[in-house]
Amino acid sequence: MNTKGKLHPLSETIRTISQIFVDMGFEIADGPHIEDQWHNFDALNVPKNHPARDMQDTFFLKKEDTVLRTHTSSVQIRFMEEFVKSGKEFPFKIIAPGKVFRQEATDRTHEAQFYQVEGLVVGKGISLAHLKGTLETFLQKYYGRPIEFRFRPGYFPFVEPGIEIDLKFGDTWMEVLGAGMVHPNVLKNVGIDPEEYSGFAFGVGIDRLTMMKYGIKDIRLMYQGDLKLHDAIYSDNQDNK
Repeated sequence: MNTKGKLHPLSETIRTISQIFVDMGFEIADGPHIEDQWHNFDALNVPKNHPARDMQDTFFLKKEDTVLRTHTSSVQIRFMEEFVKSGKEFPFKIIAPGKVFRQEATDRTHEAQFYQVEGLVVGKGISLAHLKGTLETFLQKYYGRPIEFRFRPGYFPFVEPGIEIDLKFGDTWMEVLGAGMVHPNVLKNVGIDPEEYSGFAFGVGIDRLTMMKYGIKDIRLMYQGDLKLHDAIYSDNQDNK
C-alpha cells in the first residue's frame, strides 16, 4: 500500500484551475458557505417564484433568511459590492472556487454537495467574444490538449444572453459549464452602471471536470474516502507519463 500522502483529486483540480486563471490575470475571491437570500438569490436577479428557491431544491436553515449557498455567484455579489465601495478602477477579473449545496437526487453525476468555480469579468466593452476566448483558453490549458466542446443557448436569471457548454464524456455530452453576459439588473443591484460597464460570468462544475480528467465514472466515489480510488488515479497518471 502506498503510504505517501497525496492531494485529493478535487483539491488537485482546484489548485490547477486556480493557477490557470491566476496566470490569466484573475484574482481569487472567497465568501461564506451560509448565505442570506439577498446575496444568494435577490441580487442575482432570481425571482421569488424561481424553482431554485423551493424547499426541495435548496437547504434552508432555521435562522430566518439563510441558506447553504447554492452557487458561488454569491461571492461575486459580495466582491462587486466591496469593489464599488472601494472606488477602484475597472476592469476586474475574479474567480470564486468553493463548495456549494443543493437538494439533489444523487446519482453518478449528481451530489448534494459539490464544488464550483465561478468567474466574473466586468469592465468597458466586455463581450461574448471575450467570454468564449477565456473559456477556450482555460479548457485547453486544463486538459493540456484540444478538447471537444460545444456552446448552446441556456437560461440563467443572472445573465443575458446565457449559454451552456458541454464537453464530450466518452460517447456522450456532459454539461459542465453555464455562462453568459452579466444581466443589467445584477450590475444595478451592486451599484454598477450597465450603460457604462458590461461583464461576463461563468460557472464550472469542478467535480465533473475532475471526473472527465481522471476517468472517474461516479461522482459519489470522490466523497467516500476510499484510498483505492486515489491510488488508482495517481498510479494511472504515473504510468501514462
